[in-house]
Amino acid sequence: MNESVMIVDDEKEIADLVEVYLKNENYEVFKFYDPQEALQCVQEHSLDLAILDVMMPGMDGFTLCRRLREHHKFPILMLTAKGEDLDKITGLTIGADDYITKPFNPLELVARVKAHLRRYTRYNEREPVQNHRIEIDGLVIDRDTHHCTLYGIPLSLTPTEFSILWILCENRGKVLSSERLFEMVWGEKYLESNNTVMVHIRRLREKMNEDSRKPKFIKTVWGVGYQIDK
Repeated sequence: MNESVMIVDDEKEIADLVEVYLKNENYEVFKFYDPQEALQCVQEHSLDLAILDVMMPGMDGFTLCRRLREHHKFPILMLTAKGEDLDKITGLTIGADDYITKPFNPLELVARVKAHLRRYTRYNEREPVQNHRIEIDGLVIDRDTHHCTLYGIPLSLTPTEFSILWILCENRGKVLSSERLFEMVWGEKYLESNNTVMVHIRRLREKMNEDSRKPKFIKTVWGVGYQIDK
């Protein structure tokens, strides 16, 4: 069965263009110009990824992202206006996995979609892998089941958040720079300074009820990167 992608953008030309490129890659595409119709779609169909425009009348992309994150963990990509760094940070903060700025190259968007779907599929597979389960002082993360608990309480993590936490746990004791984490998680070359990793780390700490000044698990090594102690 083909993977399914939902596009929500009130700019018809952009939504139609993205649909063409995704269908050329054999994805099943659900396209909407109205966010309310998109919410109805999610109730009726199983989705693997969503692409949301930020600026839409009635319900903006941020609100739609929040609504989706209440019940769904599939990757969410936000389409933001060029140079609007606040939009990018806001999107990542409320649960989006990635963003791409307008105007964009459709081939780059397709590449991002493929990368996120590969990671989402990998972490939802049930095939056993070596060192599939890690336990660190009350934190348990299982790569087979994509399940994570802290002191027995489940953590609801997006695929990107899970990926970052897994890599830090797997490399515990080592300091990983933001650039290295970005390349390992997104599978792309880190070409510019951005806040993507930092925002995801902040969300992870919030979900783990970590004190950002004295975190127990994800620690910041200033000027170097992040690590989880052995």
